[in-house]
Amino acid sequence: MTVVLKLGGSVITDKETPETVDDDALDRAVGTIADADVSSLALVHGAGSFGHHHAEKHGVTPTEGSHDAEGVWAIHDSMRRLNDEVVGRLQAAGVPALPVHPLSVGARDAESTLSLALDSTATMLAEGFVPVLHGDVIAQAGAGATIISGDEIVAHLARGLDADRVGLCSTVDGVYDAHGDVIPEITEFADVADALGESEATDVTGGMAAKVRALLELGAPASVFGPDALAGFLAGRSVGTVVDG
Repeated sequence: MTVVLKLGGSVITDKETPETVDDDALDRAVGTIADADVSSLALVHGAGSFGHHHAEKHGVTPTEGSHDAEGVWAIHDSMRRLNDEVVGRLQAAGVPALPVHPLSVGARDAESTLSLALDSTATMLAEGFVPVLHGDVIAQAGAGATIISGDEIVAHLARGLDADRVGLCSTVDGVYDAHGDVIPEITEFADVADALGESEATDVTGGMAAKVRALLELGAPASVFGPDALAGFLAGRSVGTVVDG
């Protein structure tokens, strides 16, 4: 069984303070993953305070690109350092994690169609490793380089790897309705559009609305849940909000 799991940037970093890891939160997530019995796991982590501030500074978004190599490198280097931190802690906990950097394996054409080679990721999984991808910048024809979000990577992995289960671990217990209650299931974005607000912190990739849209495009059930439900998700239980388009 192949599981694709994203750790949100707000889960593992202090999103209000540039380039600051939330040590306790990351260690708890790593410990939960290390204790889980998952035969085939692909991880993705968000940018949090390591990528969004640089992207905002250089004006790079998923739709607005840049030809400034220094700016593109600043965004990627920030994400690479966060990825190093995540992979290092996973390995220290006994998880056979290895990094996969989207900048080196992905690109978009002039119509923004994504090409993200999964050969290395699939081979890592087959050989018993845990590939760890992340939000990043990637080259785009006619635009220089644009942002690829962790949610977009999750959707691409889920389809390309024929994942059995998909999970997005966020700082909230699920997707909330207008009354602040967790919505148990979402099948159409229009049903929850009014309830989804913007992220309070800088997030160039669209916050919860973007997460829900990406998951609805999978055509398979996925879950949005908080850190306390991570163990339950990895154990195969239904947690948080199930998104099934």
